[in-house]
Amino acid sequence: MSNKSINITGFSESNNQFVVKSQGFNVRISNNVSNDDNNDPSPAEFLLAGFAGSINAVGKLVAKELEIELESLLVEISGELETKKAEGLRTRSRAGFRKIEVLVKPVSDAPLGLLKQWIDEVKERCPLRDNLINSTPVQLTLLKEFKAA
Repeated sequence: MSNKSINITGFSESNNQFVVKSQGFNVRISNNVSNDDNNDPSPAEFLLAGFAGSINAVGKLVAKELEIELESLLVEISGELETKKAEGLRTRSRAGFRKIEVLVKPVSDAPLGLLKQWIDEVKERCPLRDNLINSTPVQLTLLKEFKAA
């Protein structure tokens, strides 16, 4: 069993952006729950982008193992996002996506049966899919920083 720790640090900037730093790169994310402004991607869009990237990475790994030549791989993801709870409005709905639909379009000469085996293996091994469909313990801790007088 191997585990890998992934760490990021994020901070708010005054220009309605949240900046995330990880492994030598910076990512700017909008401070809006959904994409109400088109300047920066929303947190929800980044979640779906990460999911698509995970499908791509695992898909290429599995294709290599199954000796499938992929000319290209297109992953389209759409999600229906409930924003009322995050906005503080009363609702019985849970916060977050109500549903997520994924369409995977590989370009390959591989037979359909082999591609079916491939996508089944990708679904089984994709870590972000697993986190989206199963409960994952999340610990959120508040730490108040005190300034010296």
